[in-house]
Amino acid sequence: MNRKQHWEQVYTAKPSDSMSWFQEHADLSLRLIHNTGLGKDAAIIDVGGGASRLVDDLVAEGYADITVLDLSATALGVARQRLGKHADVVHWMEGDITRVEFPIHRFDIWHDRAVFHFLTDPADRQTYVAQVMRSVRRGGHVIAATFAEDGPGKCSGLPVMRYQPDALHAEFGGAFLLVAHEKEAHHTPFGTVQQFVYCYCRKGNC
Repeated sequence: MNRKQHWEQVYTAKPSDSMSWFQEHADLSLRLIHNTGLGKDAAIIDVGGGASRLVDDLVAEGYADITVLDLSATALGVARQRLGKHADVVHWMEGDITRVEFPIHRFDIWHDRAVFHFLTDPADRQTYVAQVMRSVRRGGHVIAATFAEDGPGKCSGLPVMRYQPDALHAEFGGAFLLVAHEKEAHHTPFGTVQQFVYCYCRKGNC
């Protein structure tokens, strides 16, 4: 089973609000996006956004240039149906982050909660970082969240990478300035706690 088949199966097996990563509101992500100081015309991409409700809050706050990328058409369909008529203000992309093509310097803010830690192959991580380098504007903002060093070792039946802040920043390299990092104890819908680490970086003039 390839990656796409796996995630289509995950999202058809049970409701999105019963997934371990579900958040009614992505409060920490929103706060970090606000902390960039950019206006509502900022170009934002939510990588692996799928059925996440971050897009709902961004639309409600008036952000006008939002892209949601996910490997699963089913997950994207959940979000589009939930947003109803407001779905038309979002650009929806179905694809693998290691293979899709973005315009050069398209985005002001790159947000990823819980995609990067699934990239256990170093070559995939290098390709991901190359995507960020190519598609985020000079001086742009990168918010990446993964399982922390004391987080789960697997998720949805797949192995994951776990990171301390410095190690996560190091994956992106010296072209990115680490502005802030923060841990989050995420409470899952079924009563367990998962430790996440968020790194907020700025891309240099390259």
